Amino acid sequence: MTARRAPLRRTAALLLLAAAFQAAPAQAQPQARPQAQVKASNSPKPVITWGASADHLGDGVADRSYRLIVHTSVAGGDLRIRLSNAFGDRPLTFDNVHAGVQRAGAALVPGSNRRLTFGGERSVTIPAGAVAYSDPLAGKVPAATNLVVSIHSPDAAGPATGHGMAMQTSYATQGDHTGEEGATAWTDSIGSWYYLDAVDVRPSAGIGAVVTLGDSITDGWASTSDLNRRWPDYLARRLQRAGTAVKGVANEGISGNKVLADGAGQSALNRLQRDVLSQPGVRTVFLFEGVNDIKAHSGVTAQDLIAAYRAIIDRAHAAGKCVVGATVGPFKGWGEWDPAAEAVRQEVNQFIRSSGELDAVTDFDHILRSPYDQERMLPFLDGGDHLHPNDKGMAAMADAVDLKSLDCAK
Repeated sequence: MTARRAPLRRTAALLLLAAAFQAAPAQAQPQARPQAQVKASNSPKPVITWGASADHLGDGVADRSYRLIVHTSVAGGDLRIRLSNAFGDRPLTFDNVHAGVQRAGAALVPGSNRRLTFGGERSVTIPAGAVAYSDPLAGKVPAATNLVVSIHSPDAAGPATGHGMAMQTSYATQGDHTGEEGATAWTDSIGSWYYLDAVDVRPSAGIGAVVTLGDSITDGWASTSDLNRRWPDYLARRLQRAGTAVKGVANEGISGNKVLADGAGQSALNRLQRDVLSQPGVRTVFLFEGVNDIKAHSGVTAQDLIAAYRAIIDRAHAAGKCVVGATVGPFKGWGEWDPAAEAVRQEVNQFIRSSGELDAVTDFDHILRSPYDQERMLPFLDGGDHLHPNDKGMAAMADAVDLKSLDCAK
């Protein structure tokens, strides 16, 4: 009976969301005020329900549509999306944007696809280096929903902005097919999210979010694609079941990312404001990054990394956020491992565990390492390359997080 209830609950949630999306008229009545102008001083504030770090994704293609599949964490109403032209070198126009619910593949639940507007208009032009939020969309979005955001740009060119390693299949096509709920036109499968970097909702009052700042382990490499088995996904599922005020989870990991140096995305220091502190409803920054700085053998010392951690902690505290730090996991067996890198990792982890400068600590090193060789990952949790955990390792990491630590007072 338990096995049958889960799909039934999911189907019911999708139908409820489709009904909610249909509840508001496609065009506002003349006497109605735009929702953005309605003042509700006691209404809950927006909280991020999904996020992905922006990076440079090749060149944009004119008259291209993207159907992007993203998985929500916290439930709420008044859905908004954030489109990013952070890495563009010219203004970028989106003339048709819709949001709906995934049925299967590129197909949507019938009746769920709704147009999004920007300042009351269906079209928005985003300057180079900027972002744009949509107007709130009436209707409730359940937690753990596969939301579908379909966007079309008539003039995309120059550097494109997006997130390269989505671990999620999305879709693309030439021409504007954003308003269609069927999958026929969406012939190109893609593994990246283009231009979309955040989704937020208005949950119950008092609800907040945690943002996980990290590298490929946080980004989900070695987890199973299309099943939301990154460790922040497992964490989101734990939070939904828990009696905690933190429910939203935004995954701001970038594969290959470093704390100190730009390369695979801007460094954690350089992207902290855009990817983390600017997101609505964030209570806590979960900092789990540093292995790429260590294994690159670029001359980075433990003291260099510790100084960078302190800068992130200080900036987050100044913004009123808590900071939970995680120890750097074992990676012996990875091609770049050597005793010198291991010595740096151990010194960095000693700071994380014992400095007292973080609001809380999660010891991922302790969770992931083998009891027989503590410089190496436990084989049961190893994704195969001795650096990235598999699905079981991702779940073990999420289980190690003290949920109460994500809601410390600042």
